[in-house]
Amino acid sequence: MEHIPMPPPAGRADLHNHTTVSDGTLSPAEQVRWAAAQGLAAVAITDHDSIGGWAEARAAAQEAGIEFVPGVELSTEVGKIEVHILGYYLDPDEPGMAELLRRMRGGRRNRVAQVVAKLHELGLREVSLERILERGGESVGRPHVAAELVEIGAVGSLKEAFERFLDRGRPAYVPRPKLEPAEAIAAVRRAGGVPVLAHPGLIGDDRWVHEAIAAGIMGIEAYHTDHDDRQRAHYARWGREAGLLVTGGTDSHGPRGTRTVLPGSVNVSLEVVEKLKALSAWYQRAGGALA
Repeated sequence: MEHIPMPPPAGRADLHNHTTVSDGTLSPAEQVRWAAAQGLAAVAITDHDSIGGWAEARAAAQEAGIEFVPGVELSTEVGKIEVHILGYYLDPDEPGMAELLRRMRGGRRNRVAQVVAKLHELGLREVSLERILERGGESVGRPHVAAELVEIGAVGSLKEAFERFLDRGRPAYVPRPKLEPAEAIAAVRRAGGVPVLAHPGLIGDDRWVHEAIAAGIMGIEAYHTDHDDRQRAHYARWGREAGLLVTGGTDSHGPRGTRTVLPGSVNVSLEVVEKLKALSAWYQRAGGALA
């Protein structure tokens, strides 16, 4: 008998999830199915510096009877402060965005190669760049190096790998490829997408929230797994007062990672998804018929 998906449940969306395309532990299809099992109506895939999971995730969402929200998380820095920009409903074929994503992925591979070289200099010559690149795919990063260190027995946990070798100031640390928040925000907007400031409470300095607003951010992720109730209320109020779309998501990386966060355990209404579509020039140009 042909399987007919149940109608999606009313109203809940998780707008921040990662897969094996970047540093998650589930494939795009698996992450979408996991989200659907939690009763979500919509789920976004927002892998770091990559849209490589969109096609698989979209197909899985159609099969599961929930809505797929295309997204990406761009990793930017100001000095020593990380500022992450989420981009939703952007045109991945827009030349500037396509080039930016290629540059960021290339920078990630080069960074990992430099980290591995430092680990070899420290005597950990069994660390394999080839295995790390296979593990990390097109959005390889330090979590994949950490997993390699655990696998070869050099450390007992991912946390130990960062504390001993990979964190800023540790012997195998290499700075990430440089991307300013304003550059990422402008690139998302040029590609017809909606730039959203990710987990502002983790930035550690609200000056950069002001800077992001001045640079043209269109939304703020007030609801996040790592925000406490005070931070959620603070950033939601700030977002509304600034005329920004207030969004939220779990930042789920799947099970078996440094921690397990269930998709949908932090969520927003499906109305937020509709507002993202309304703000997206790419979505409006396509009339909702995104490839």
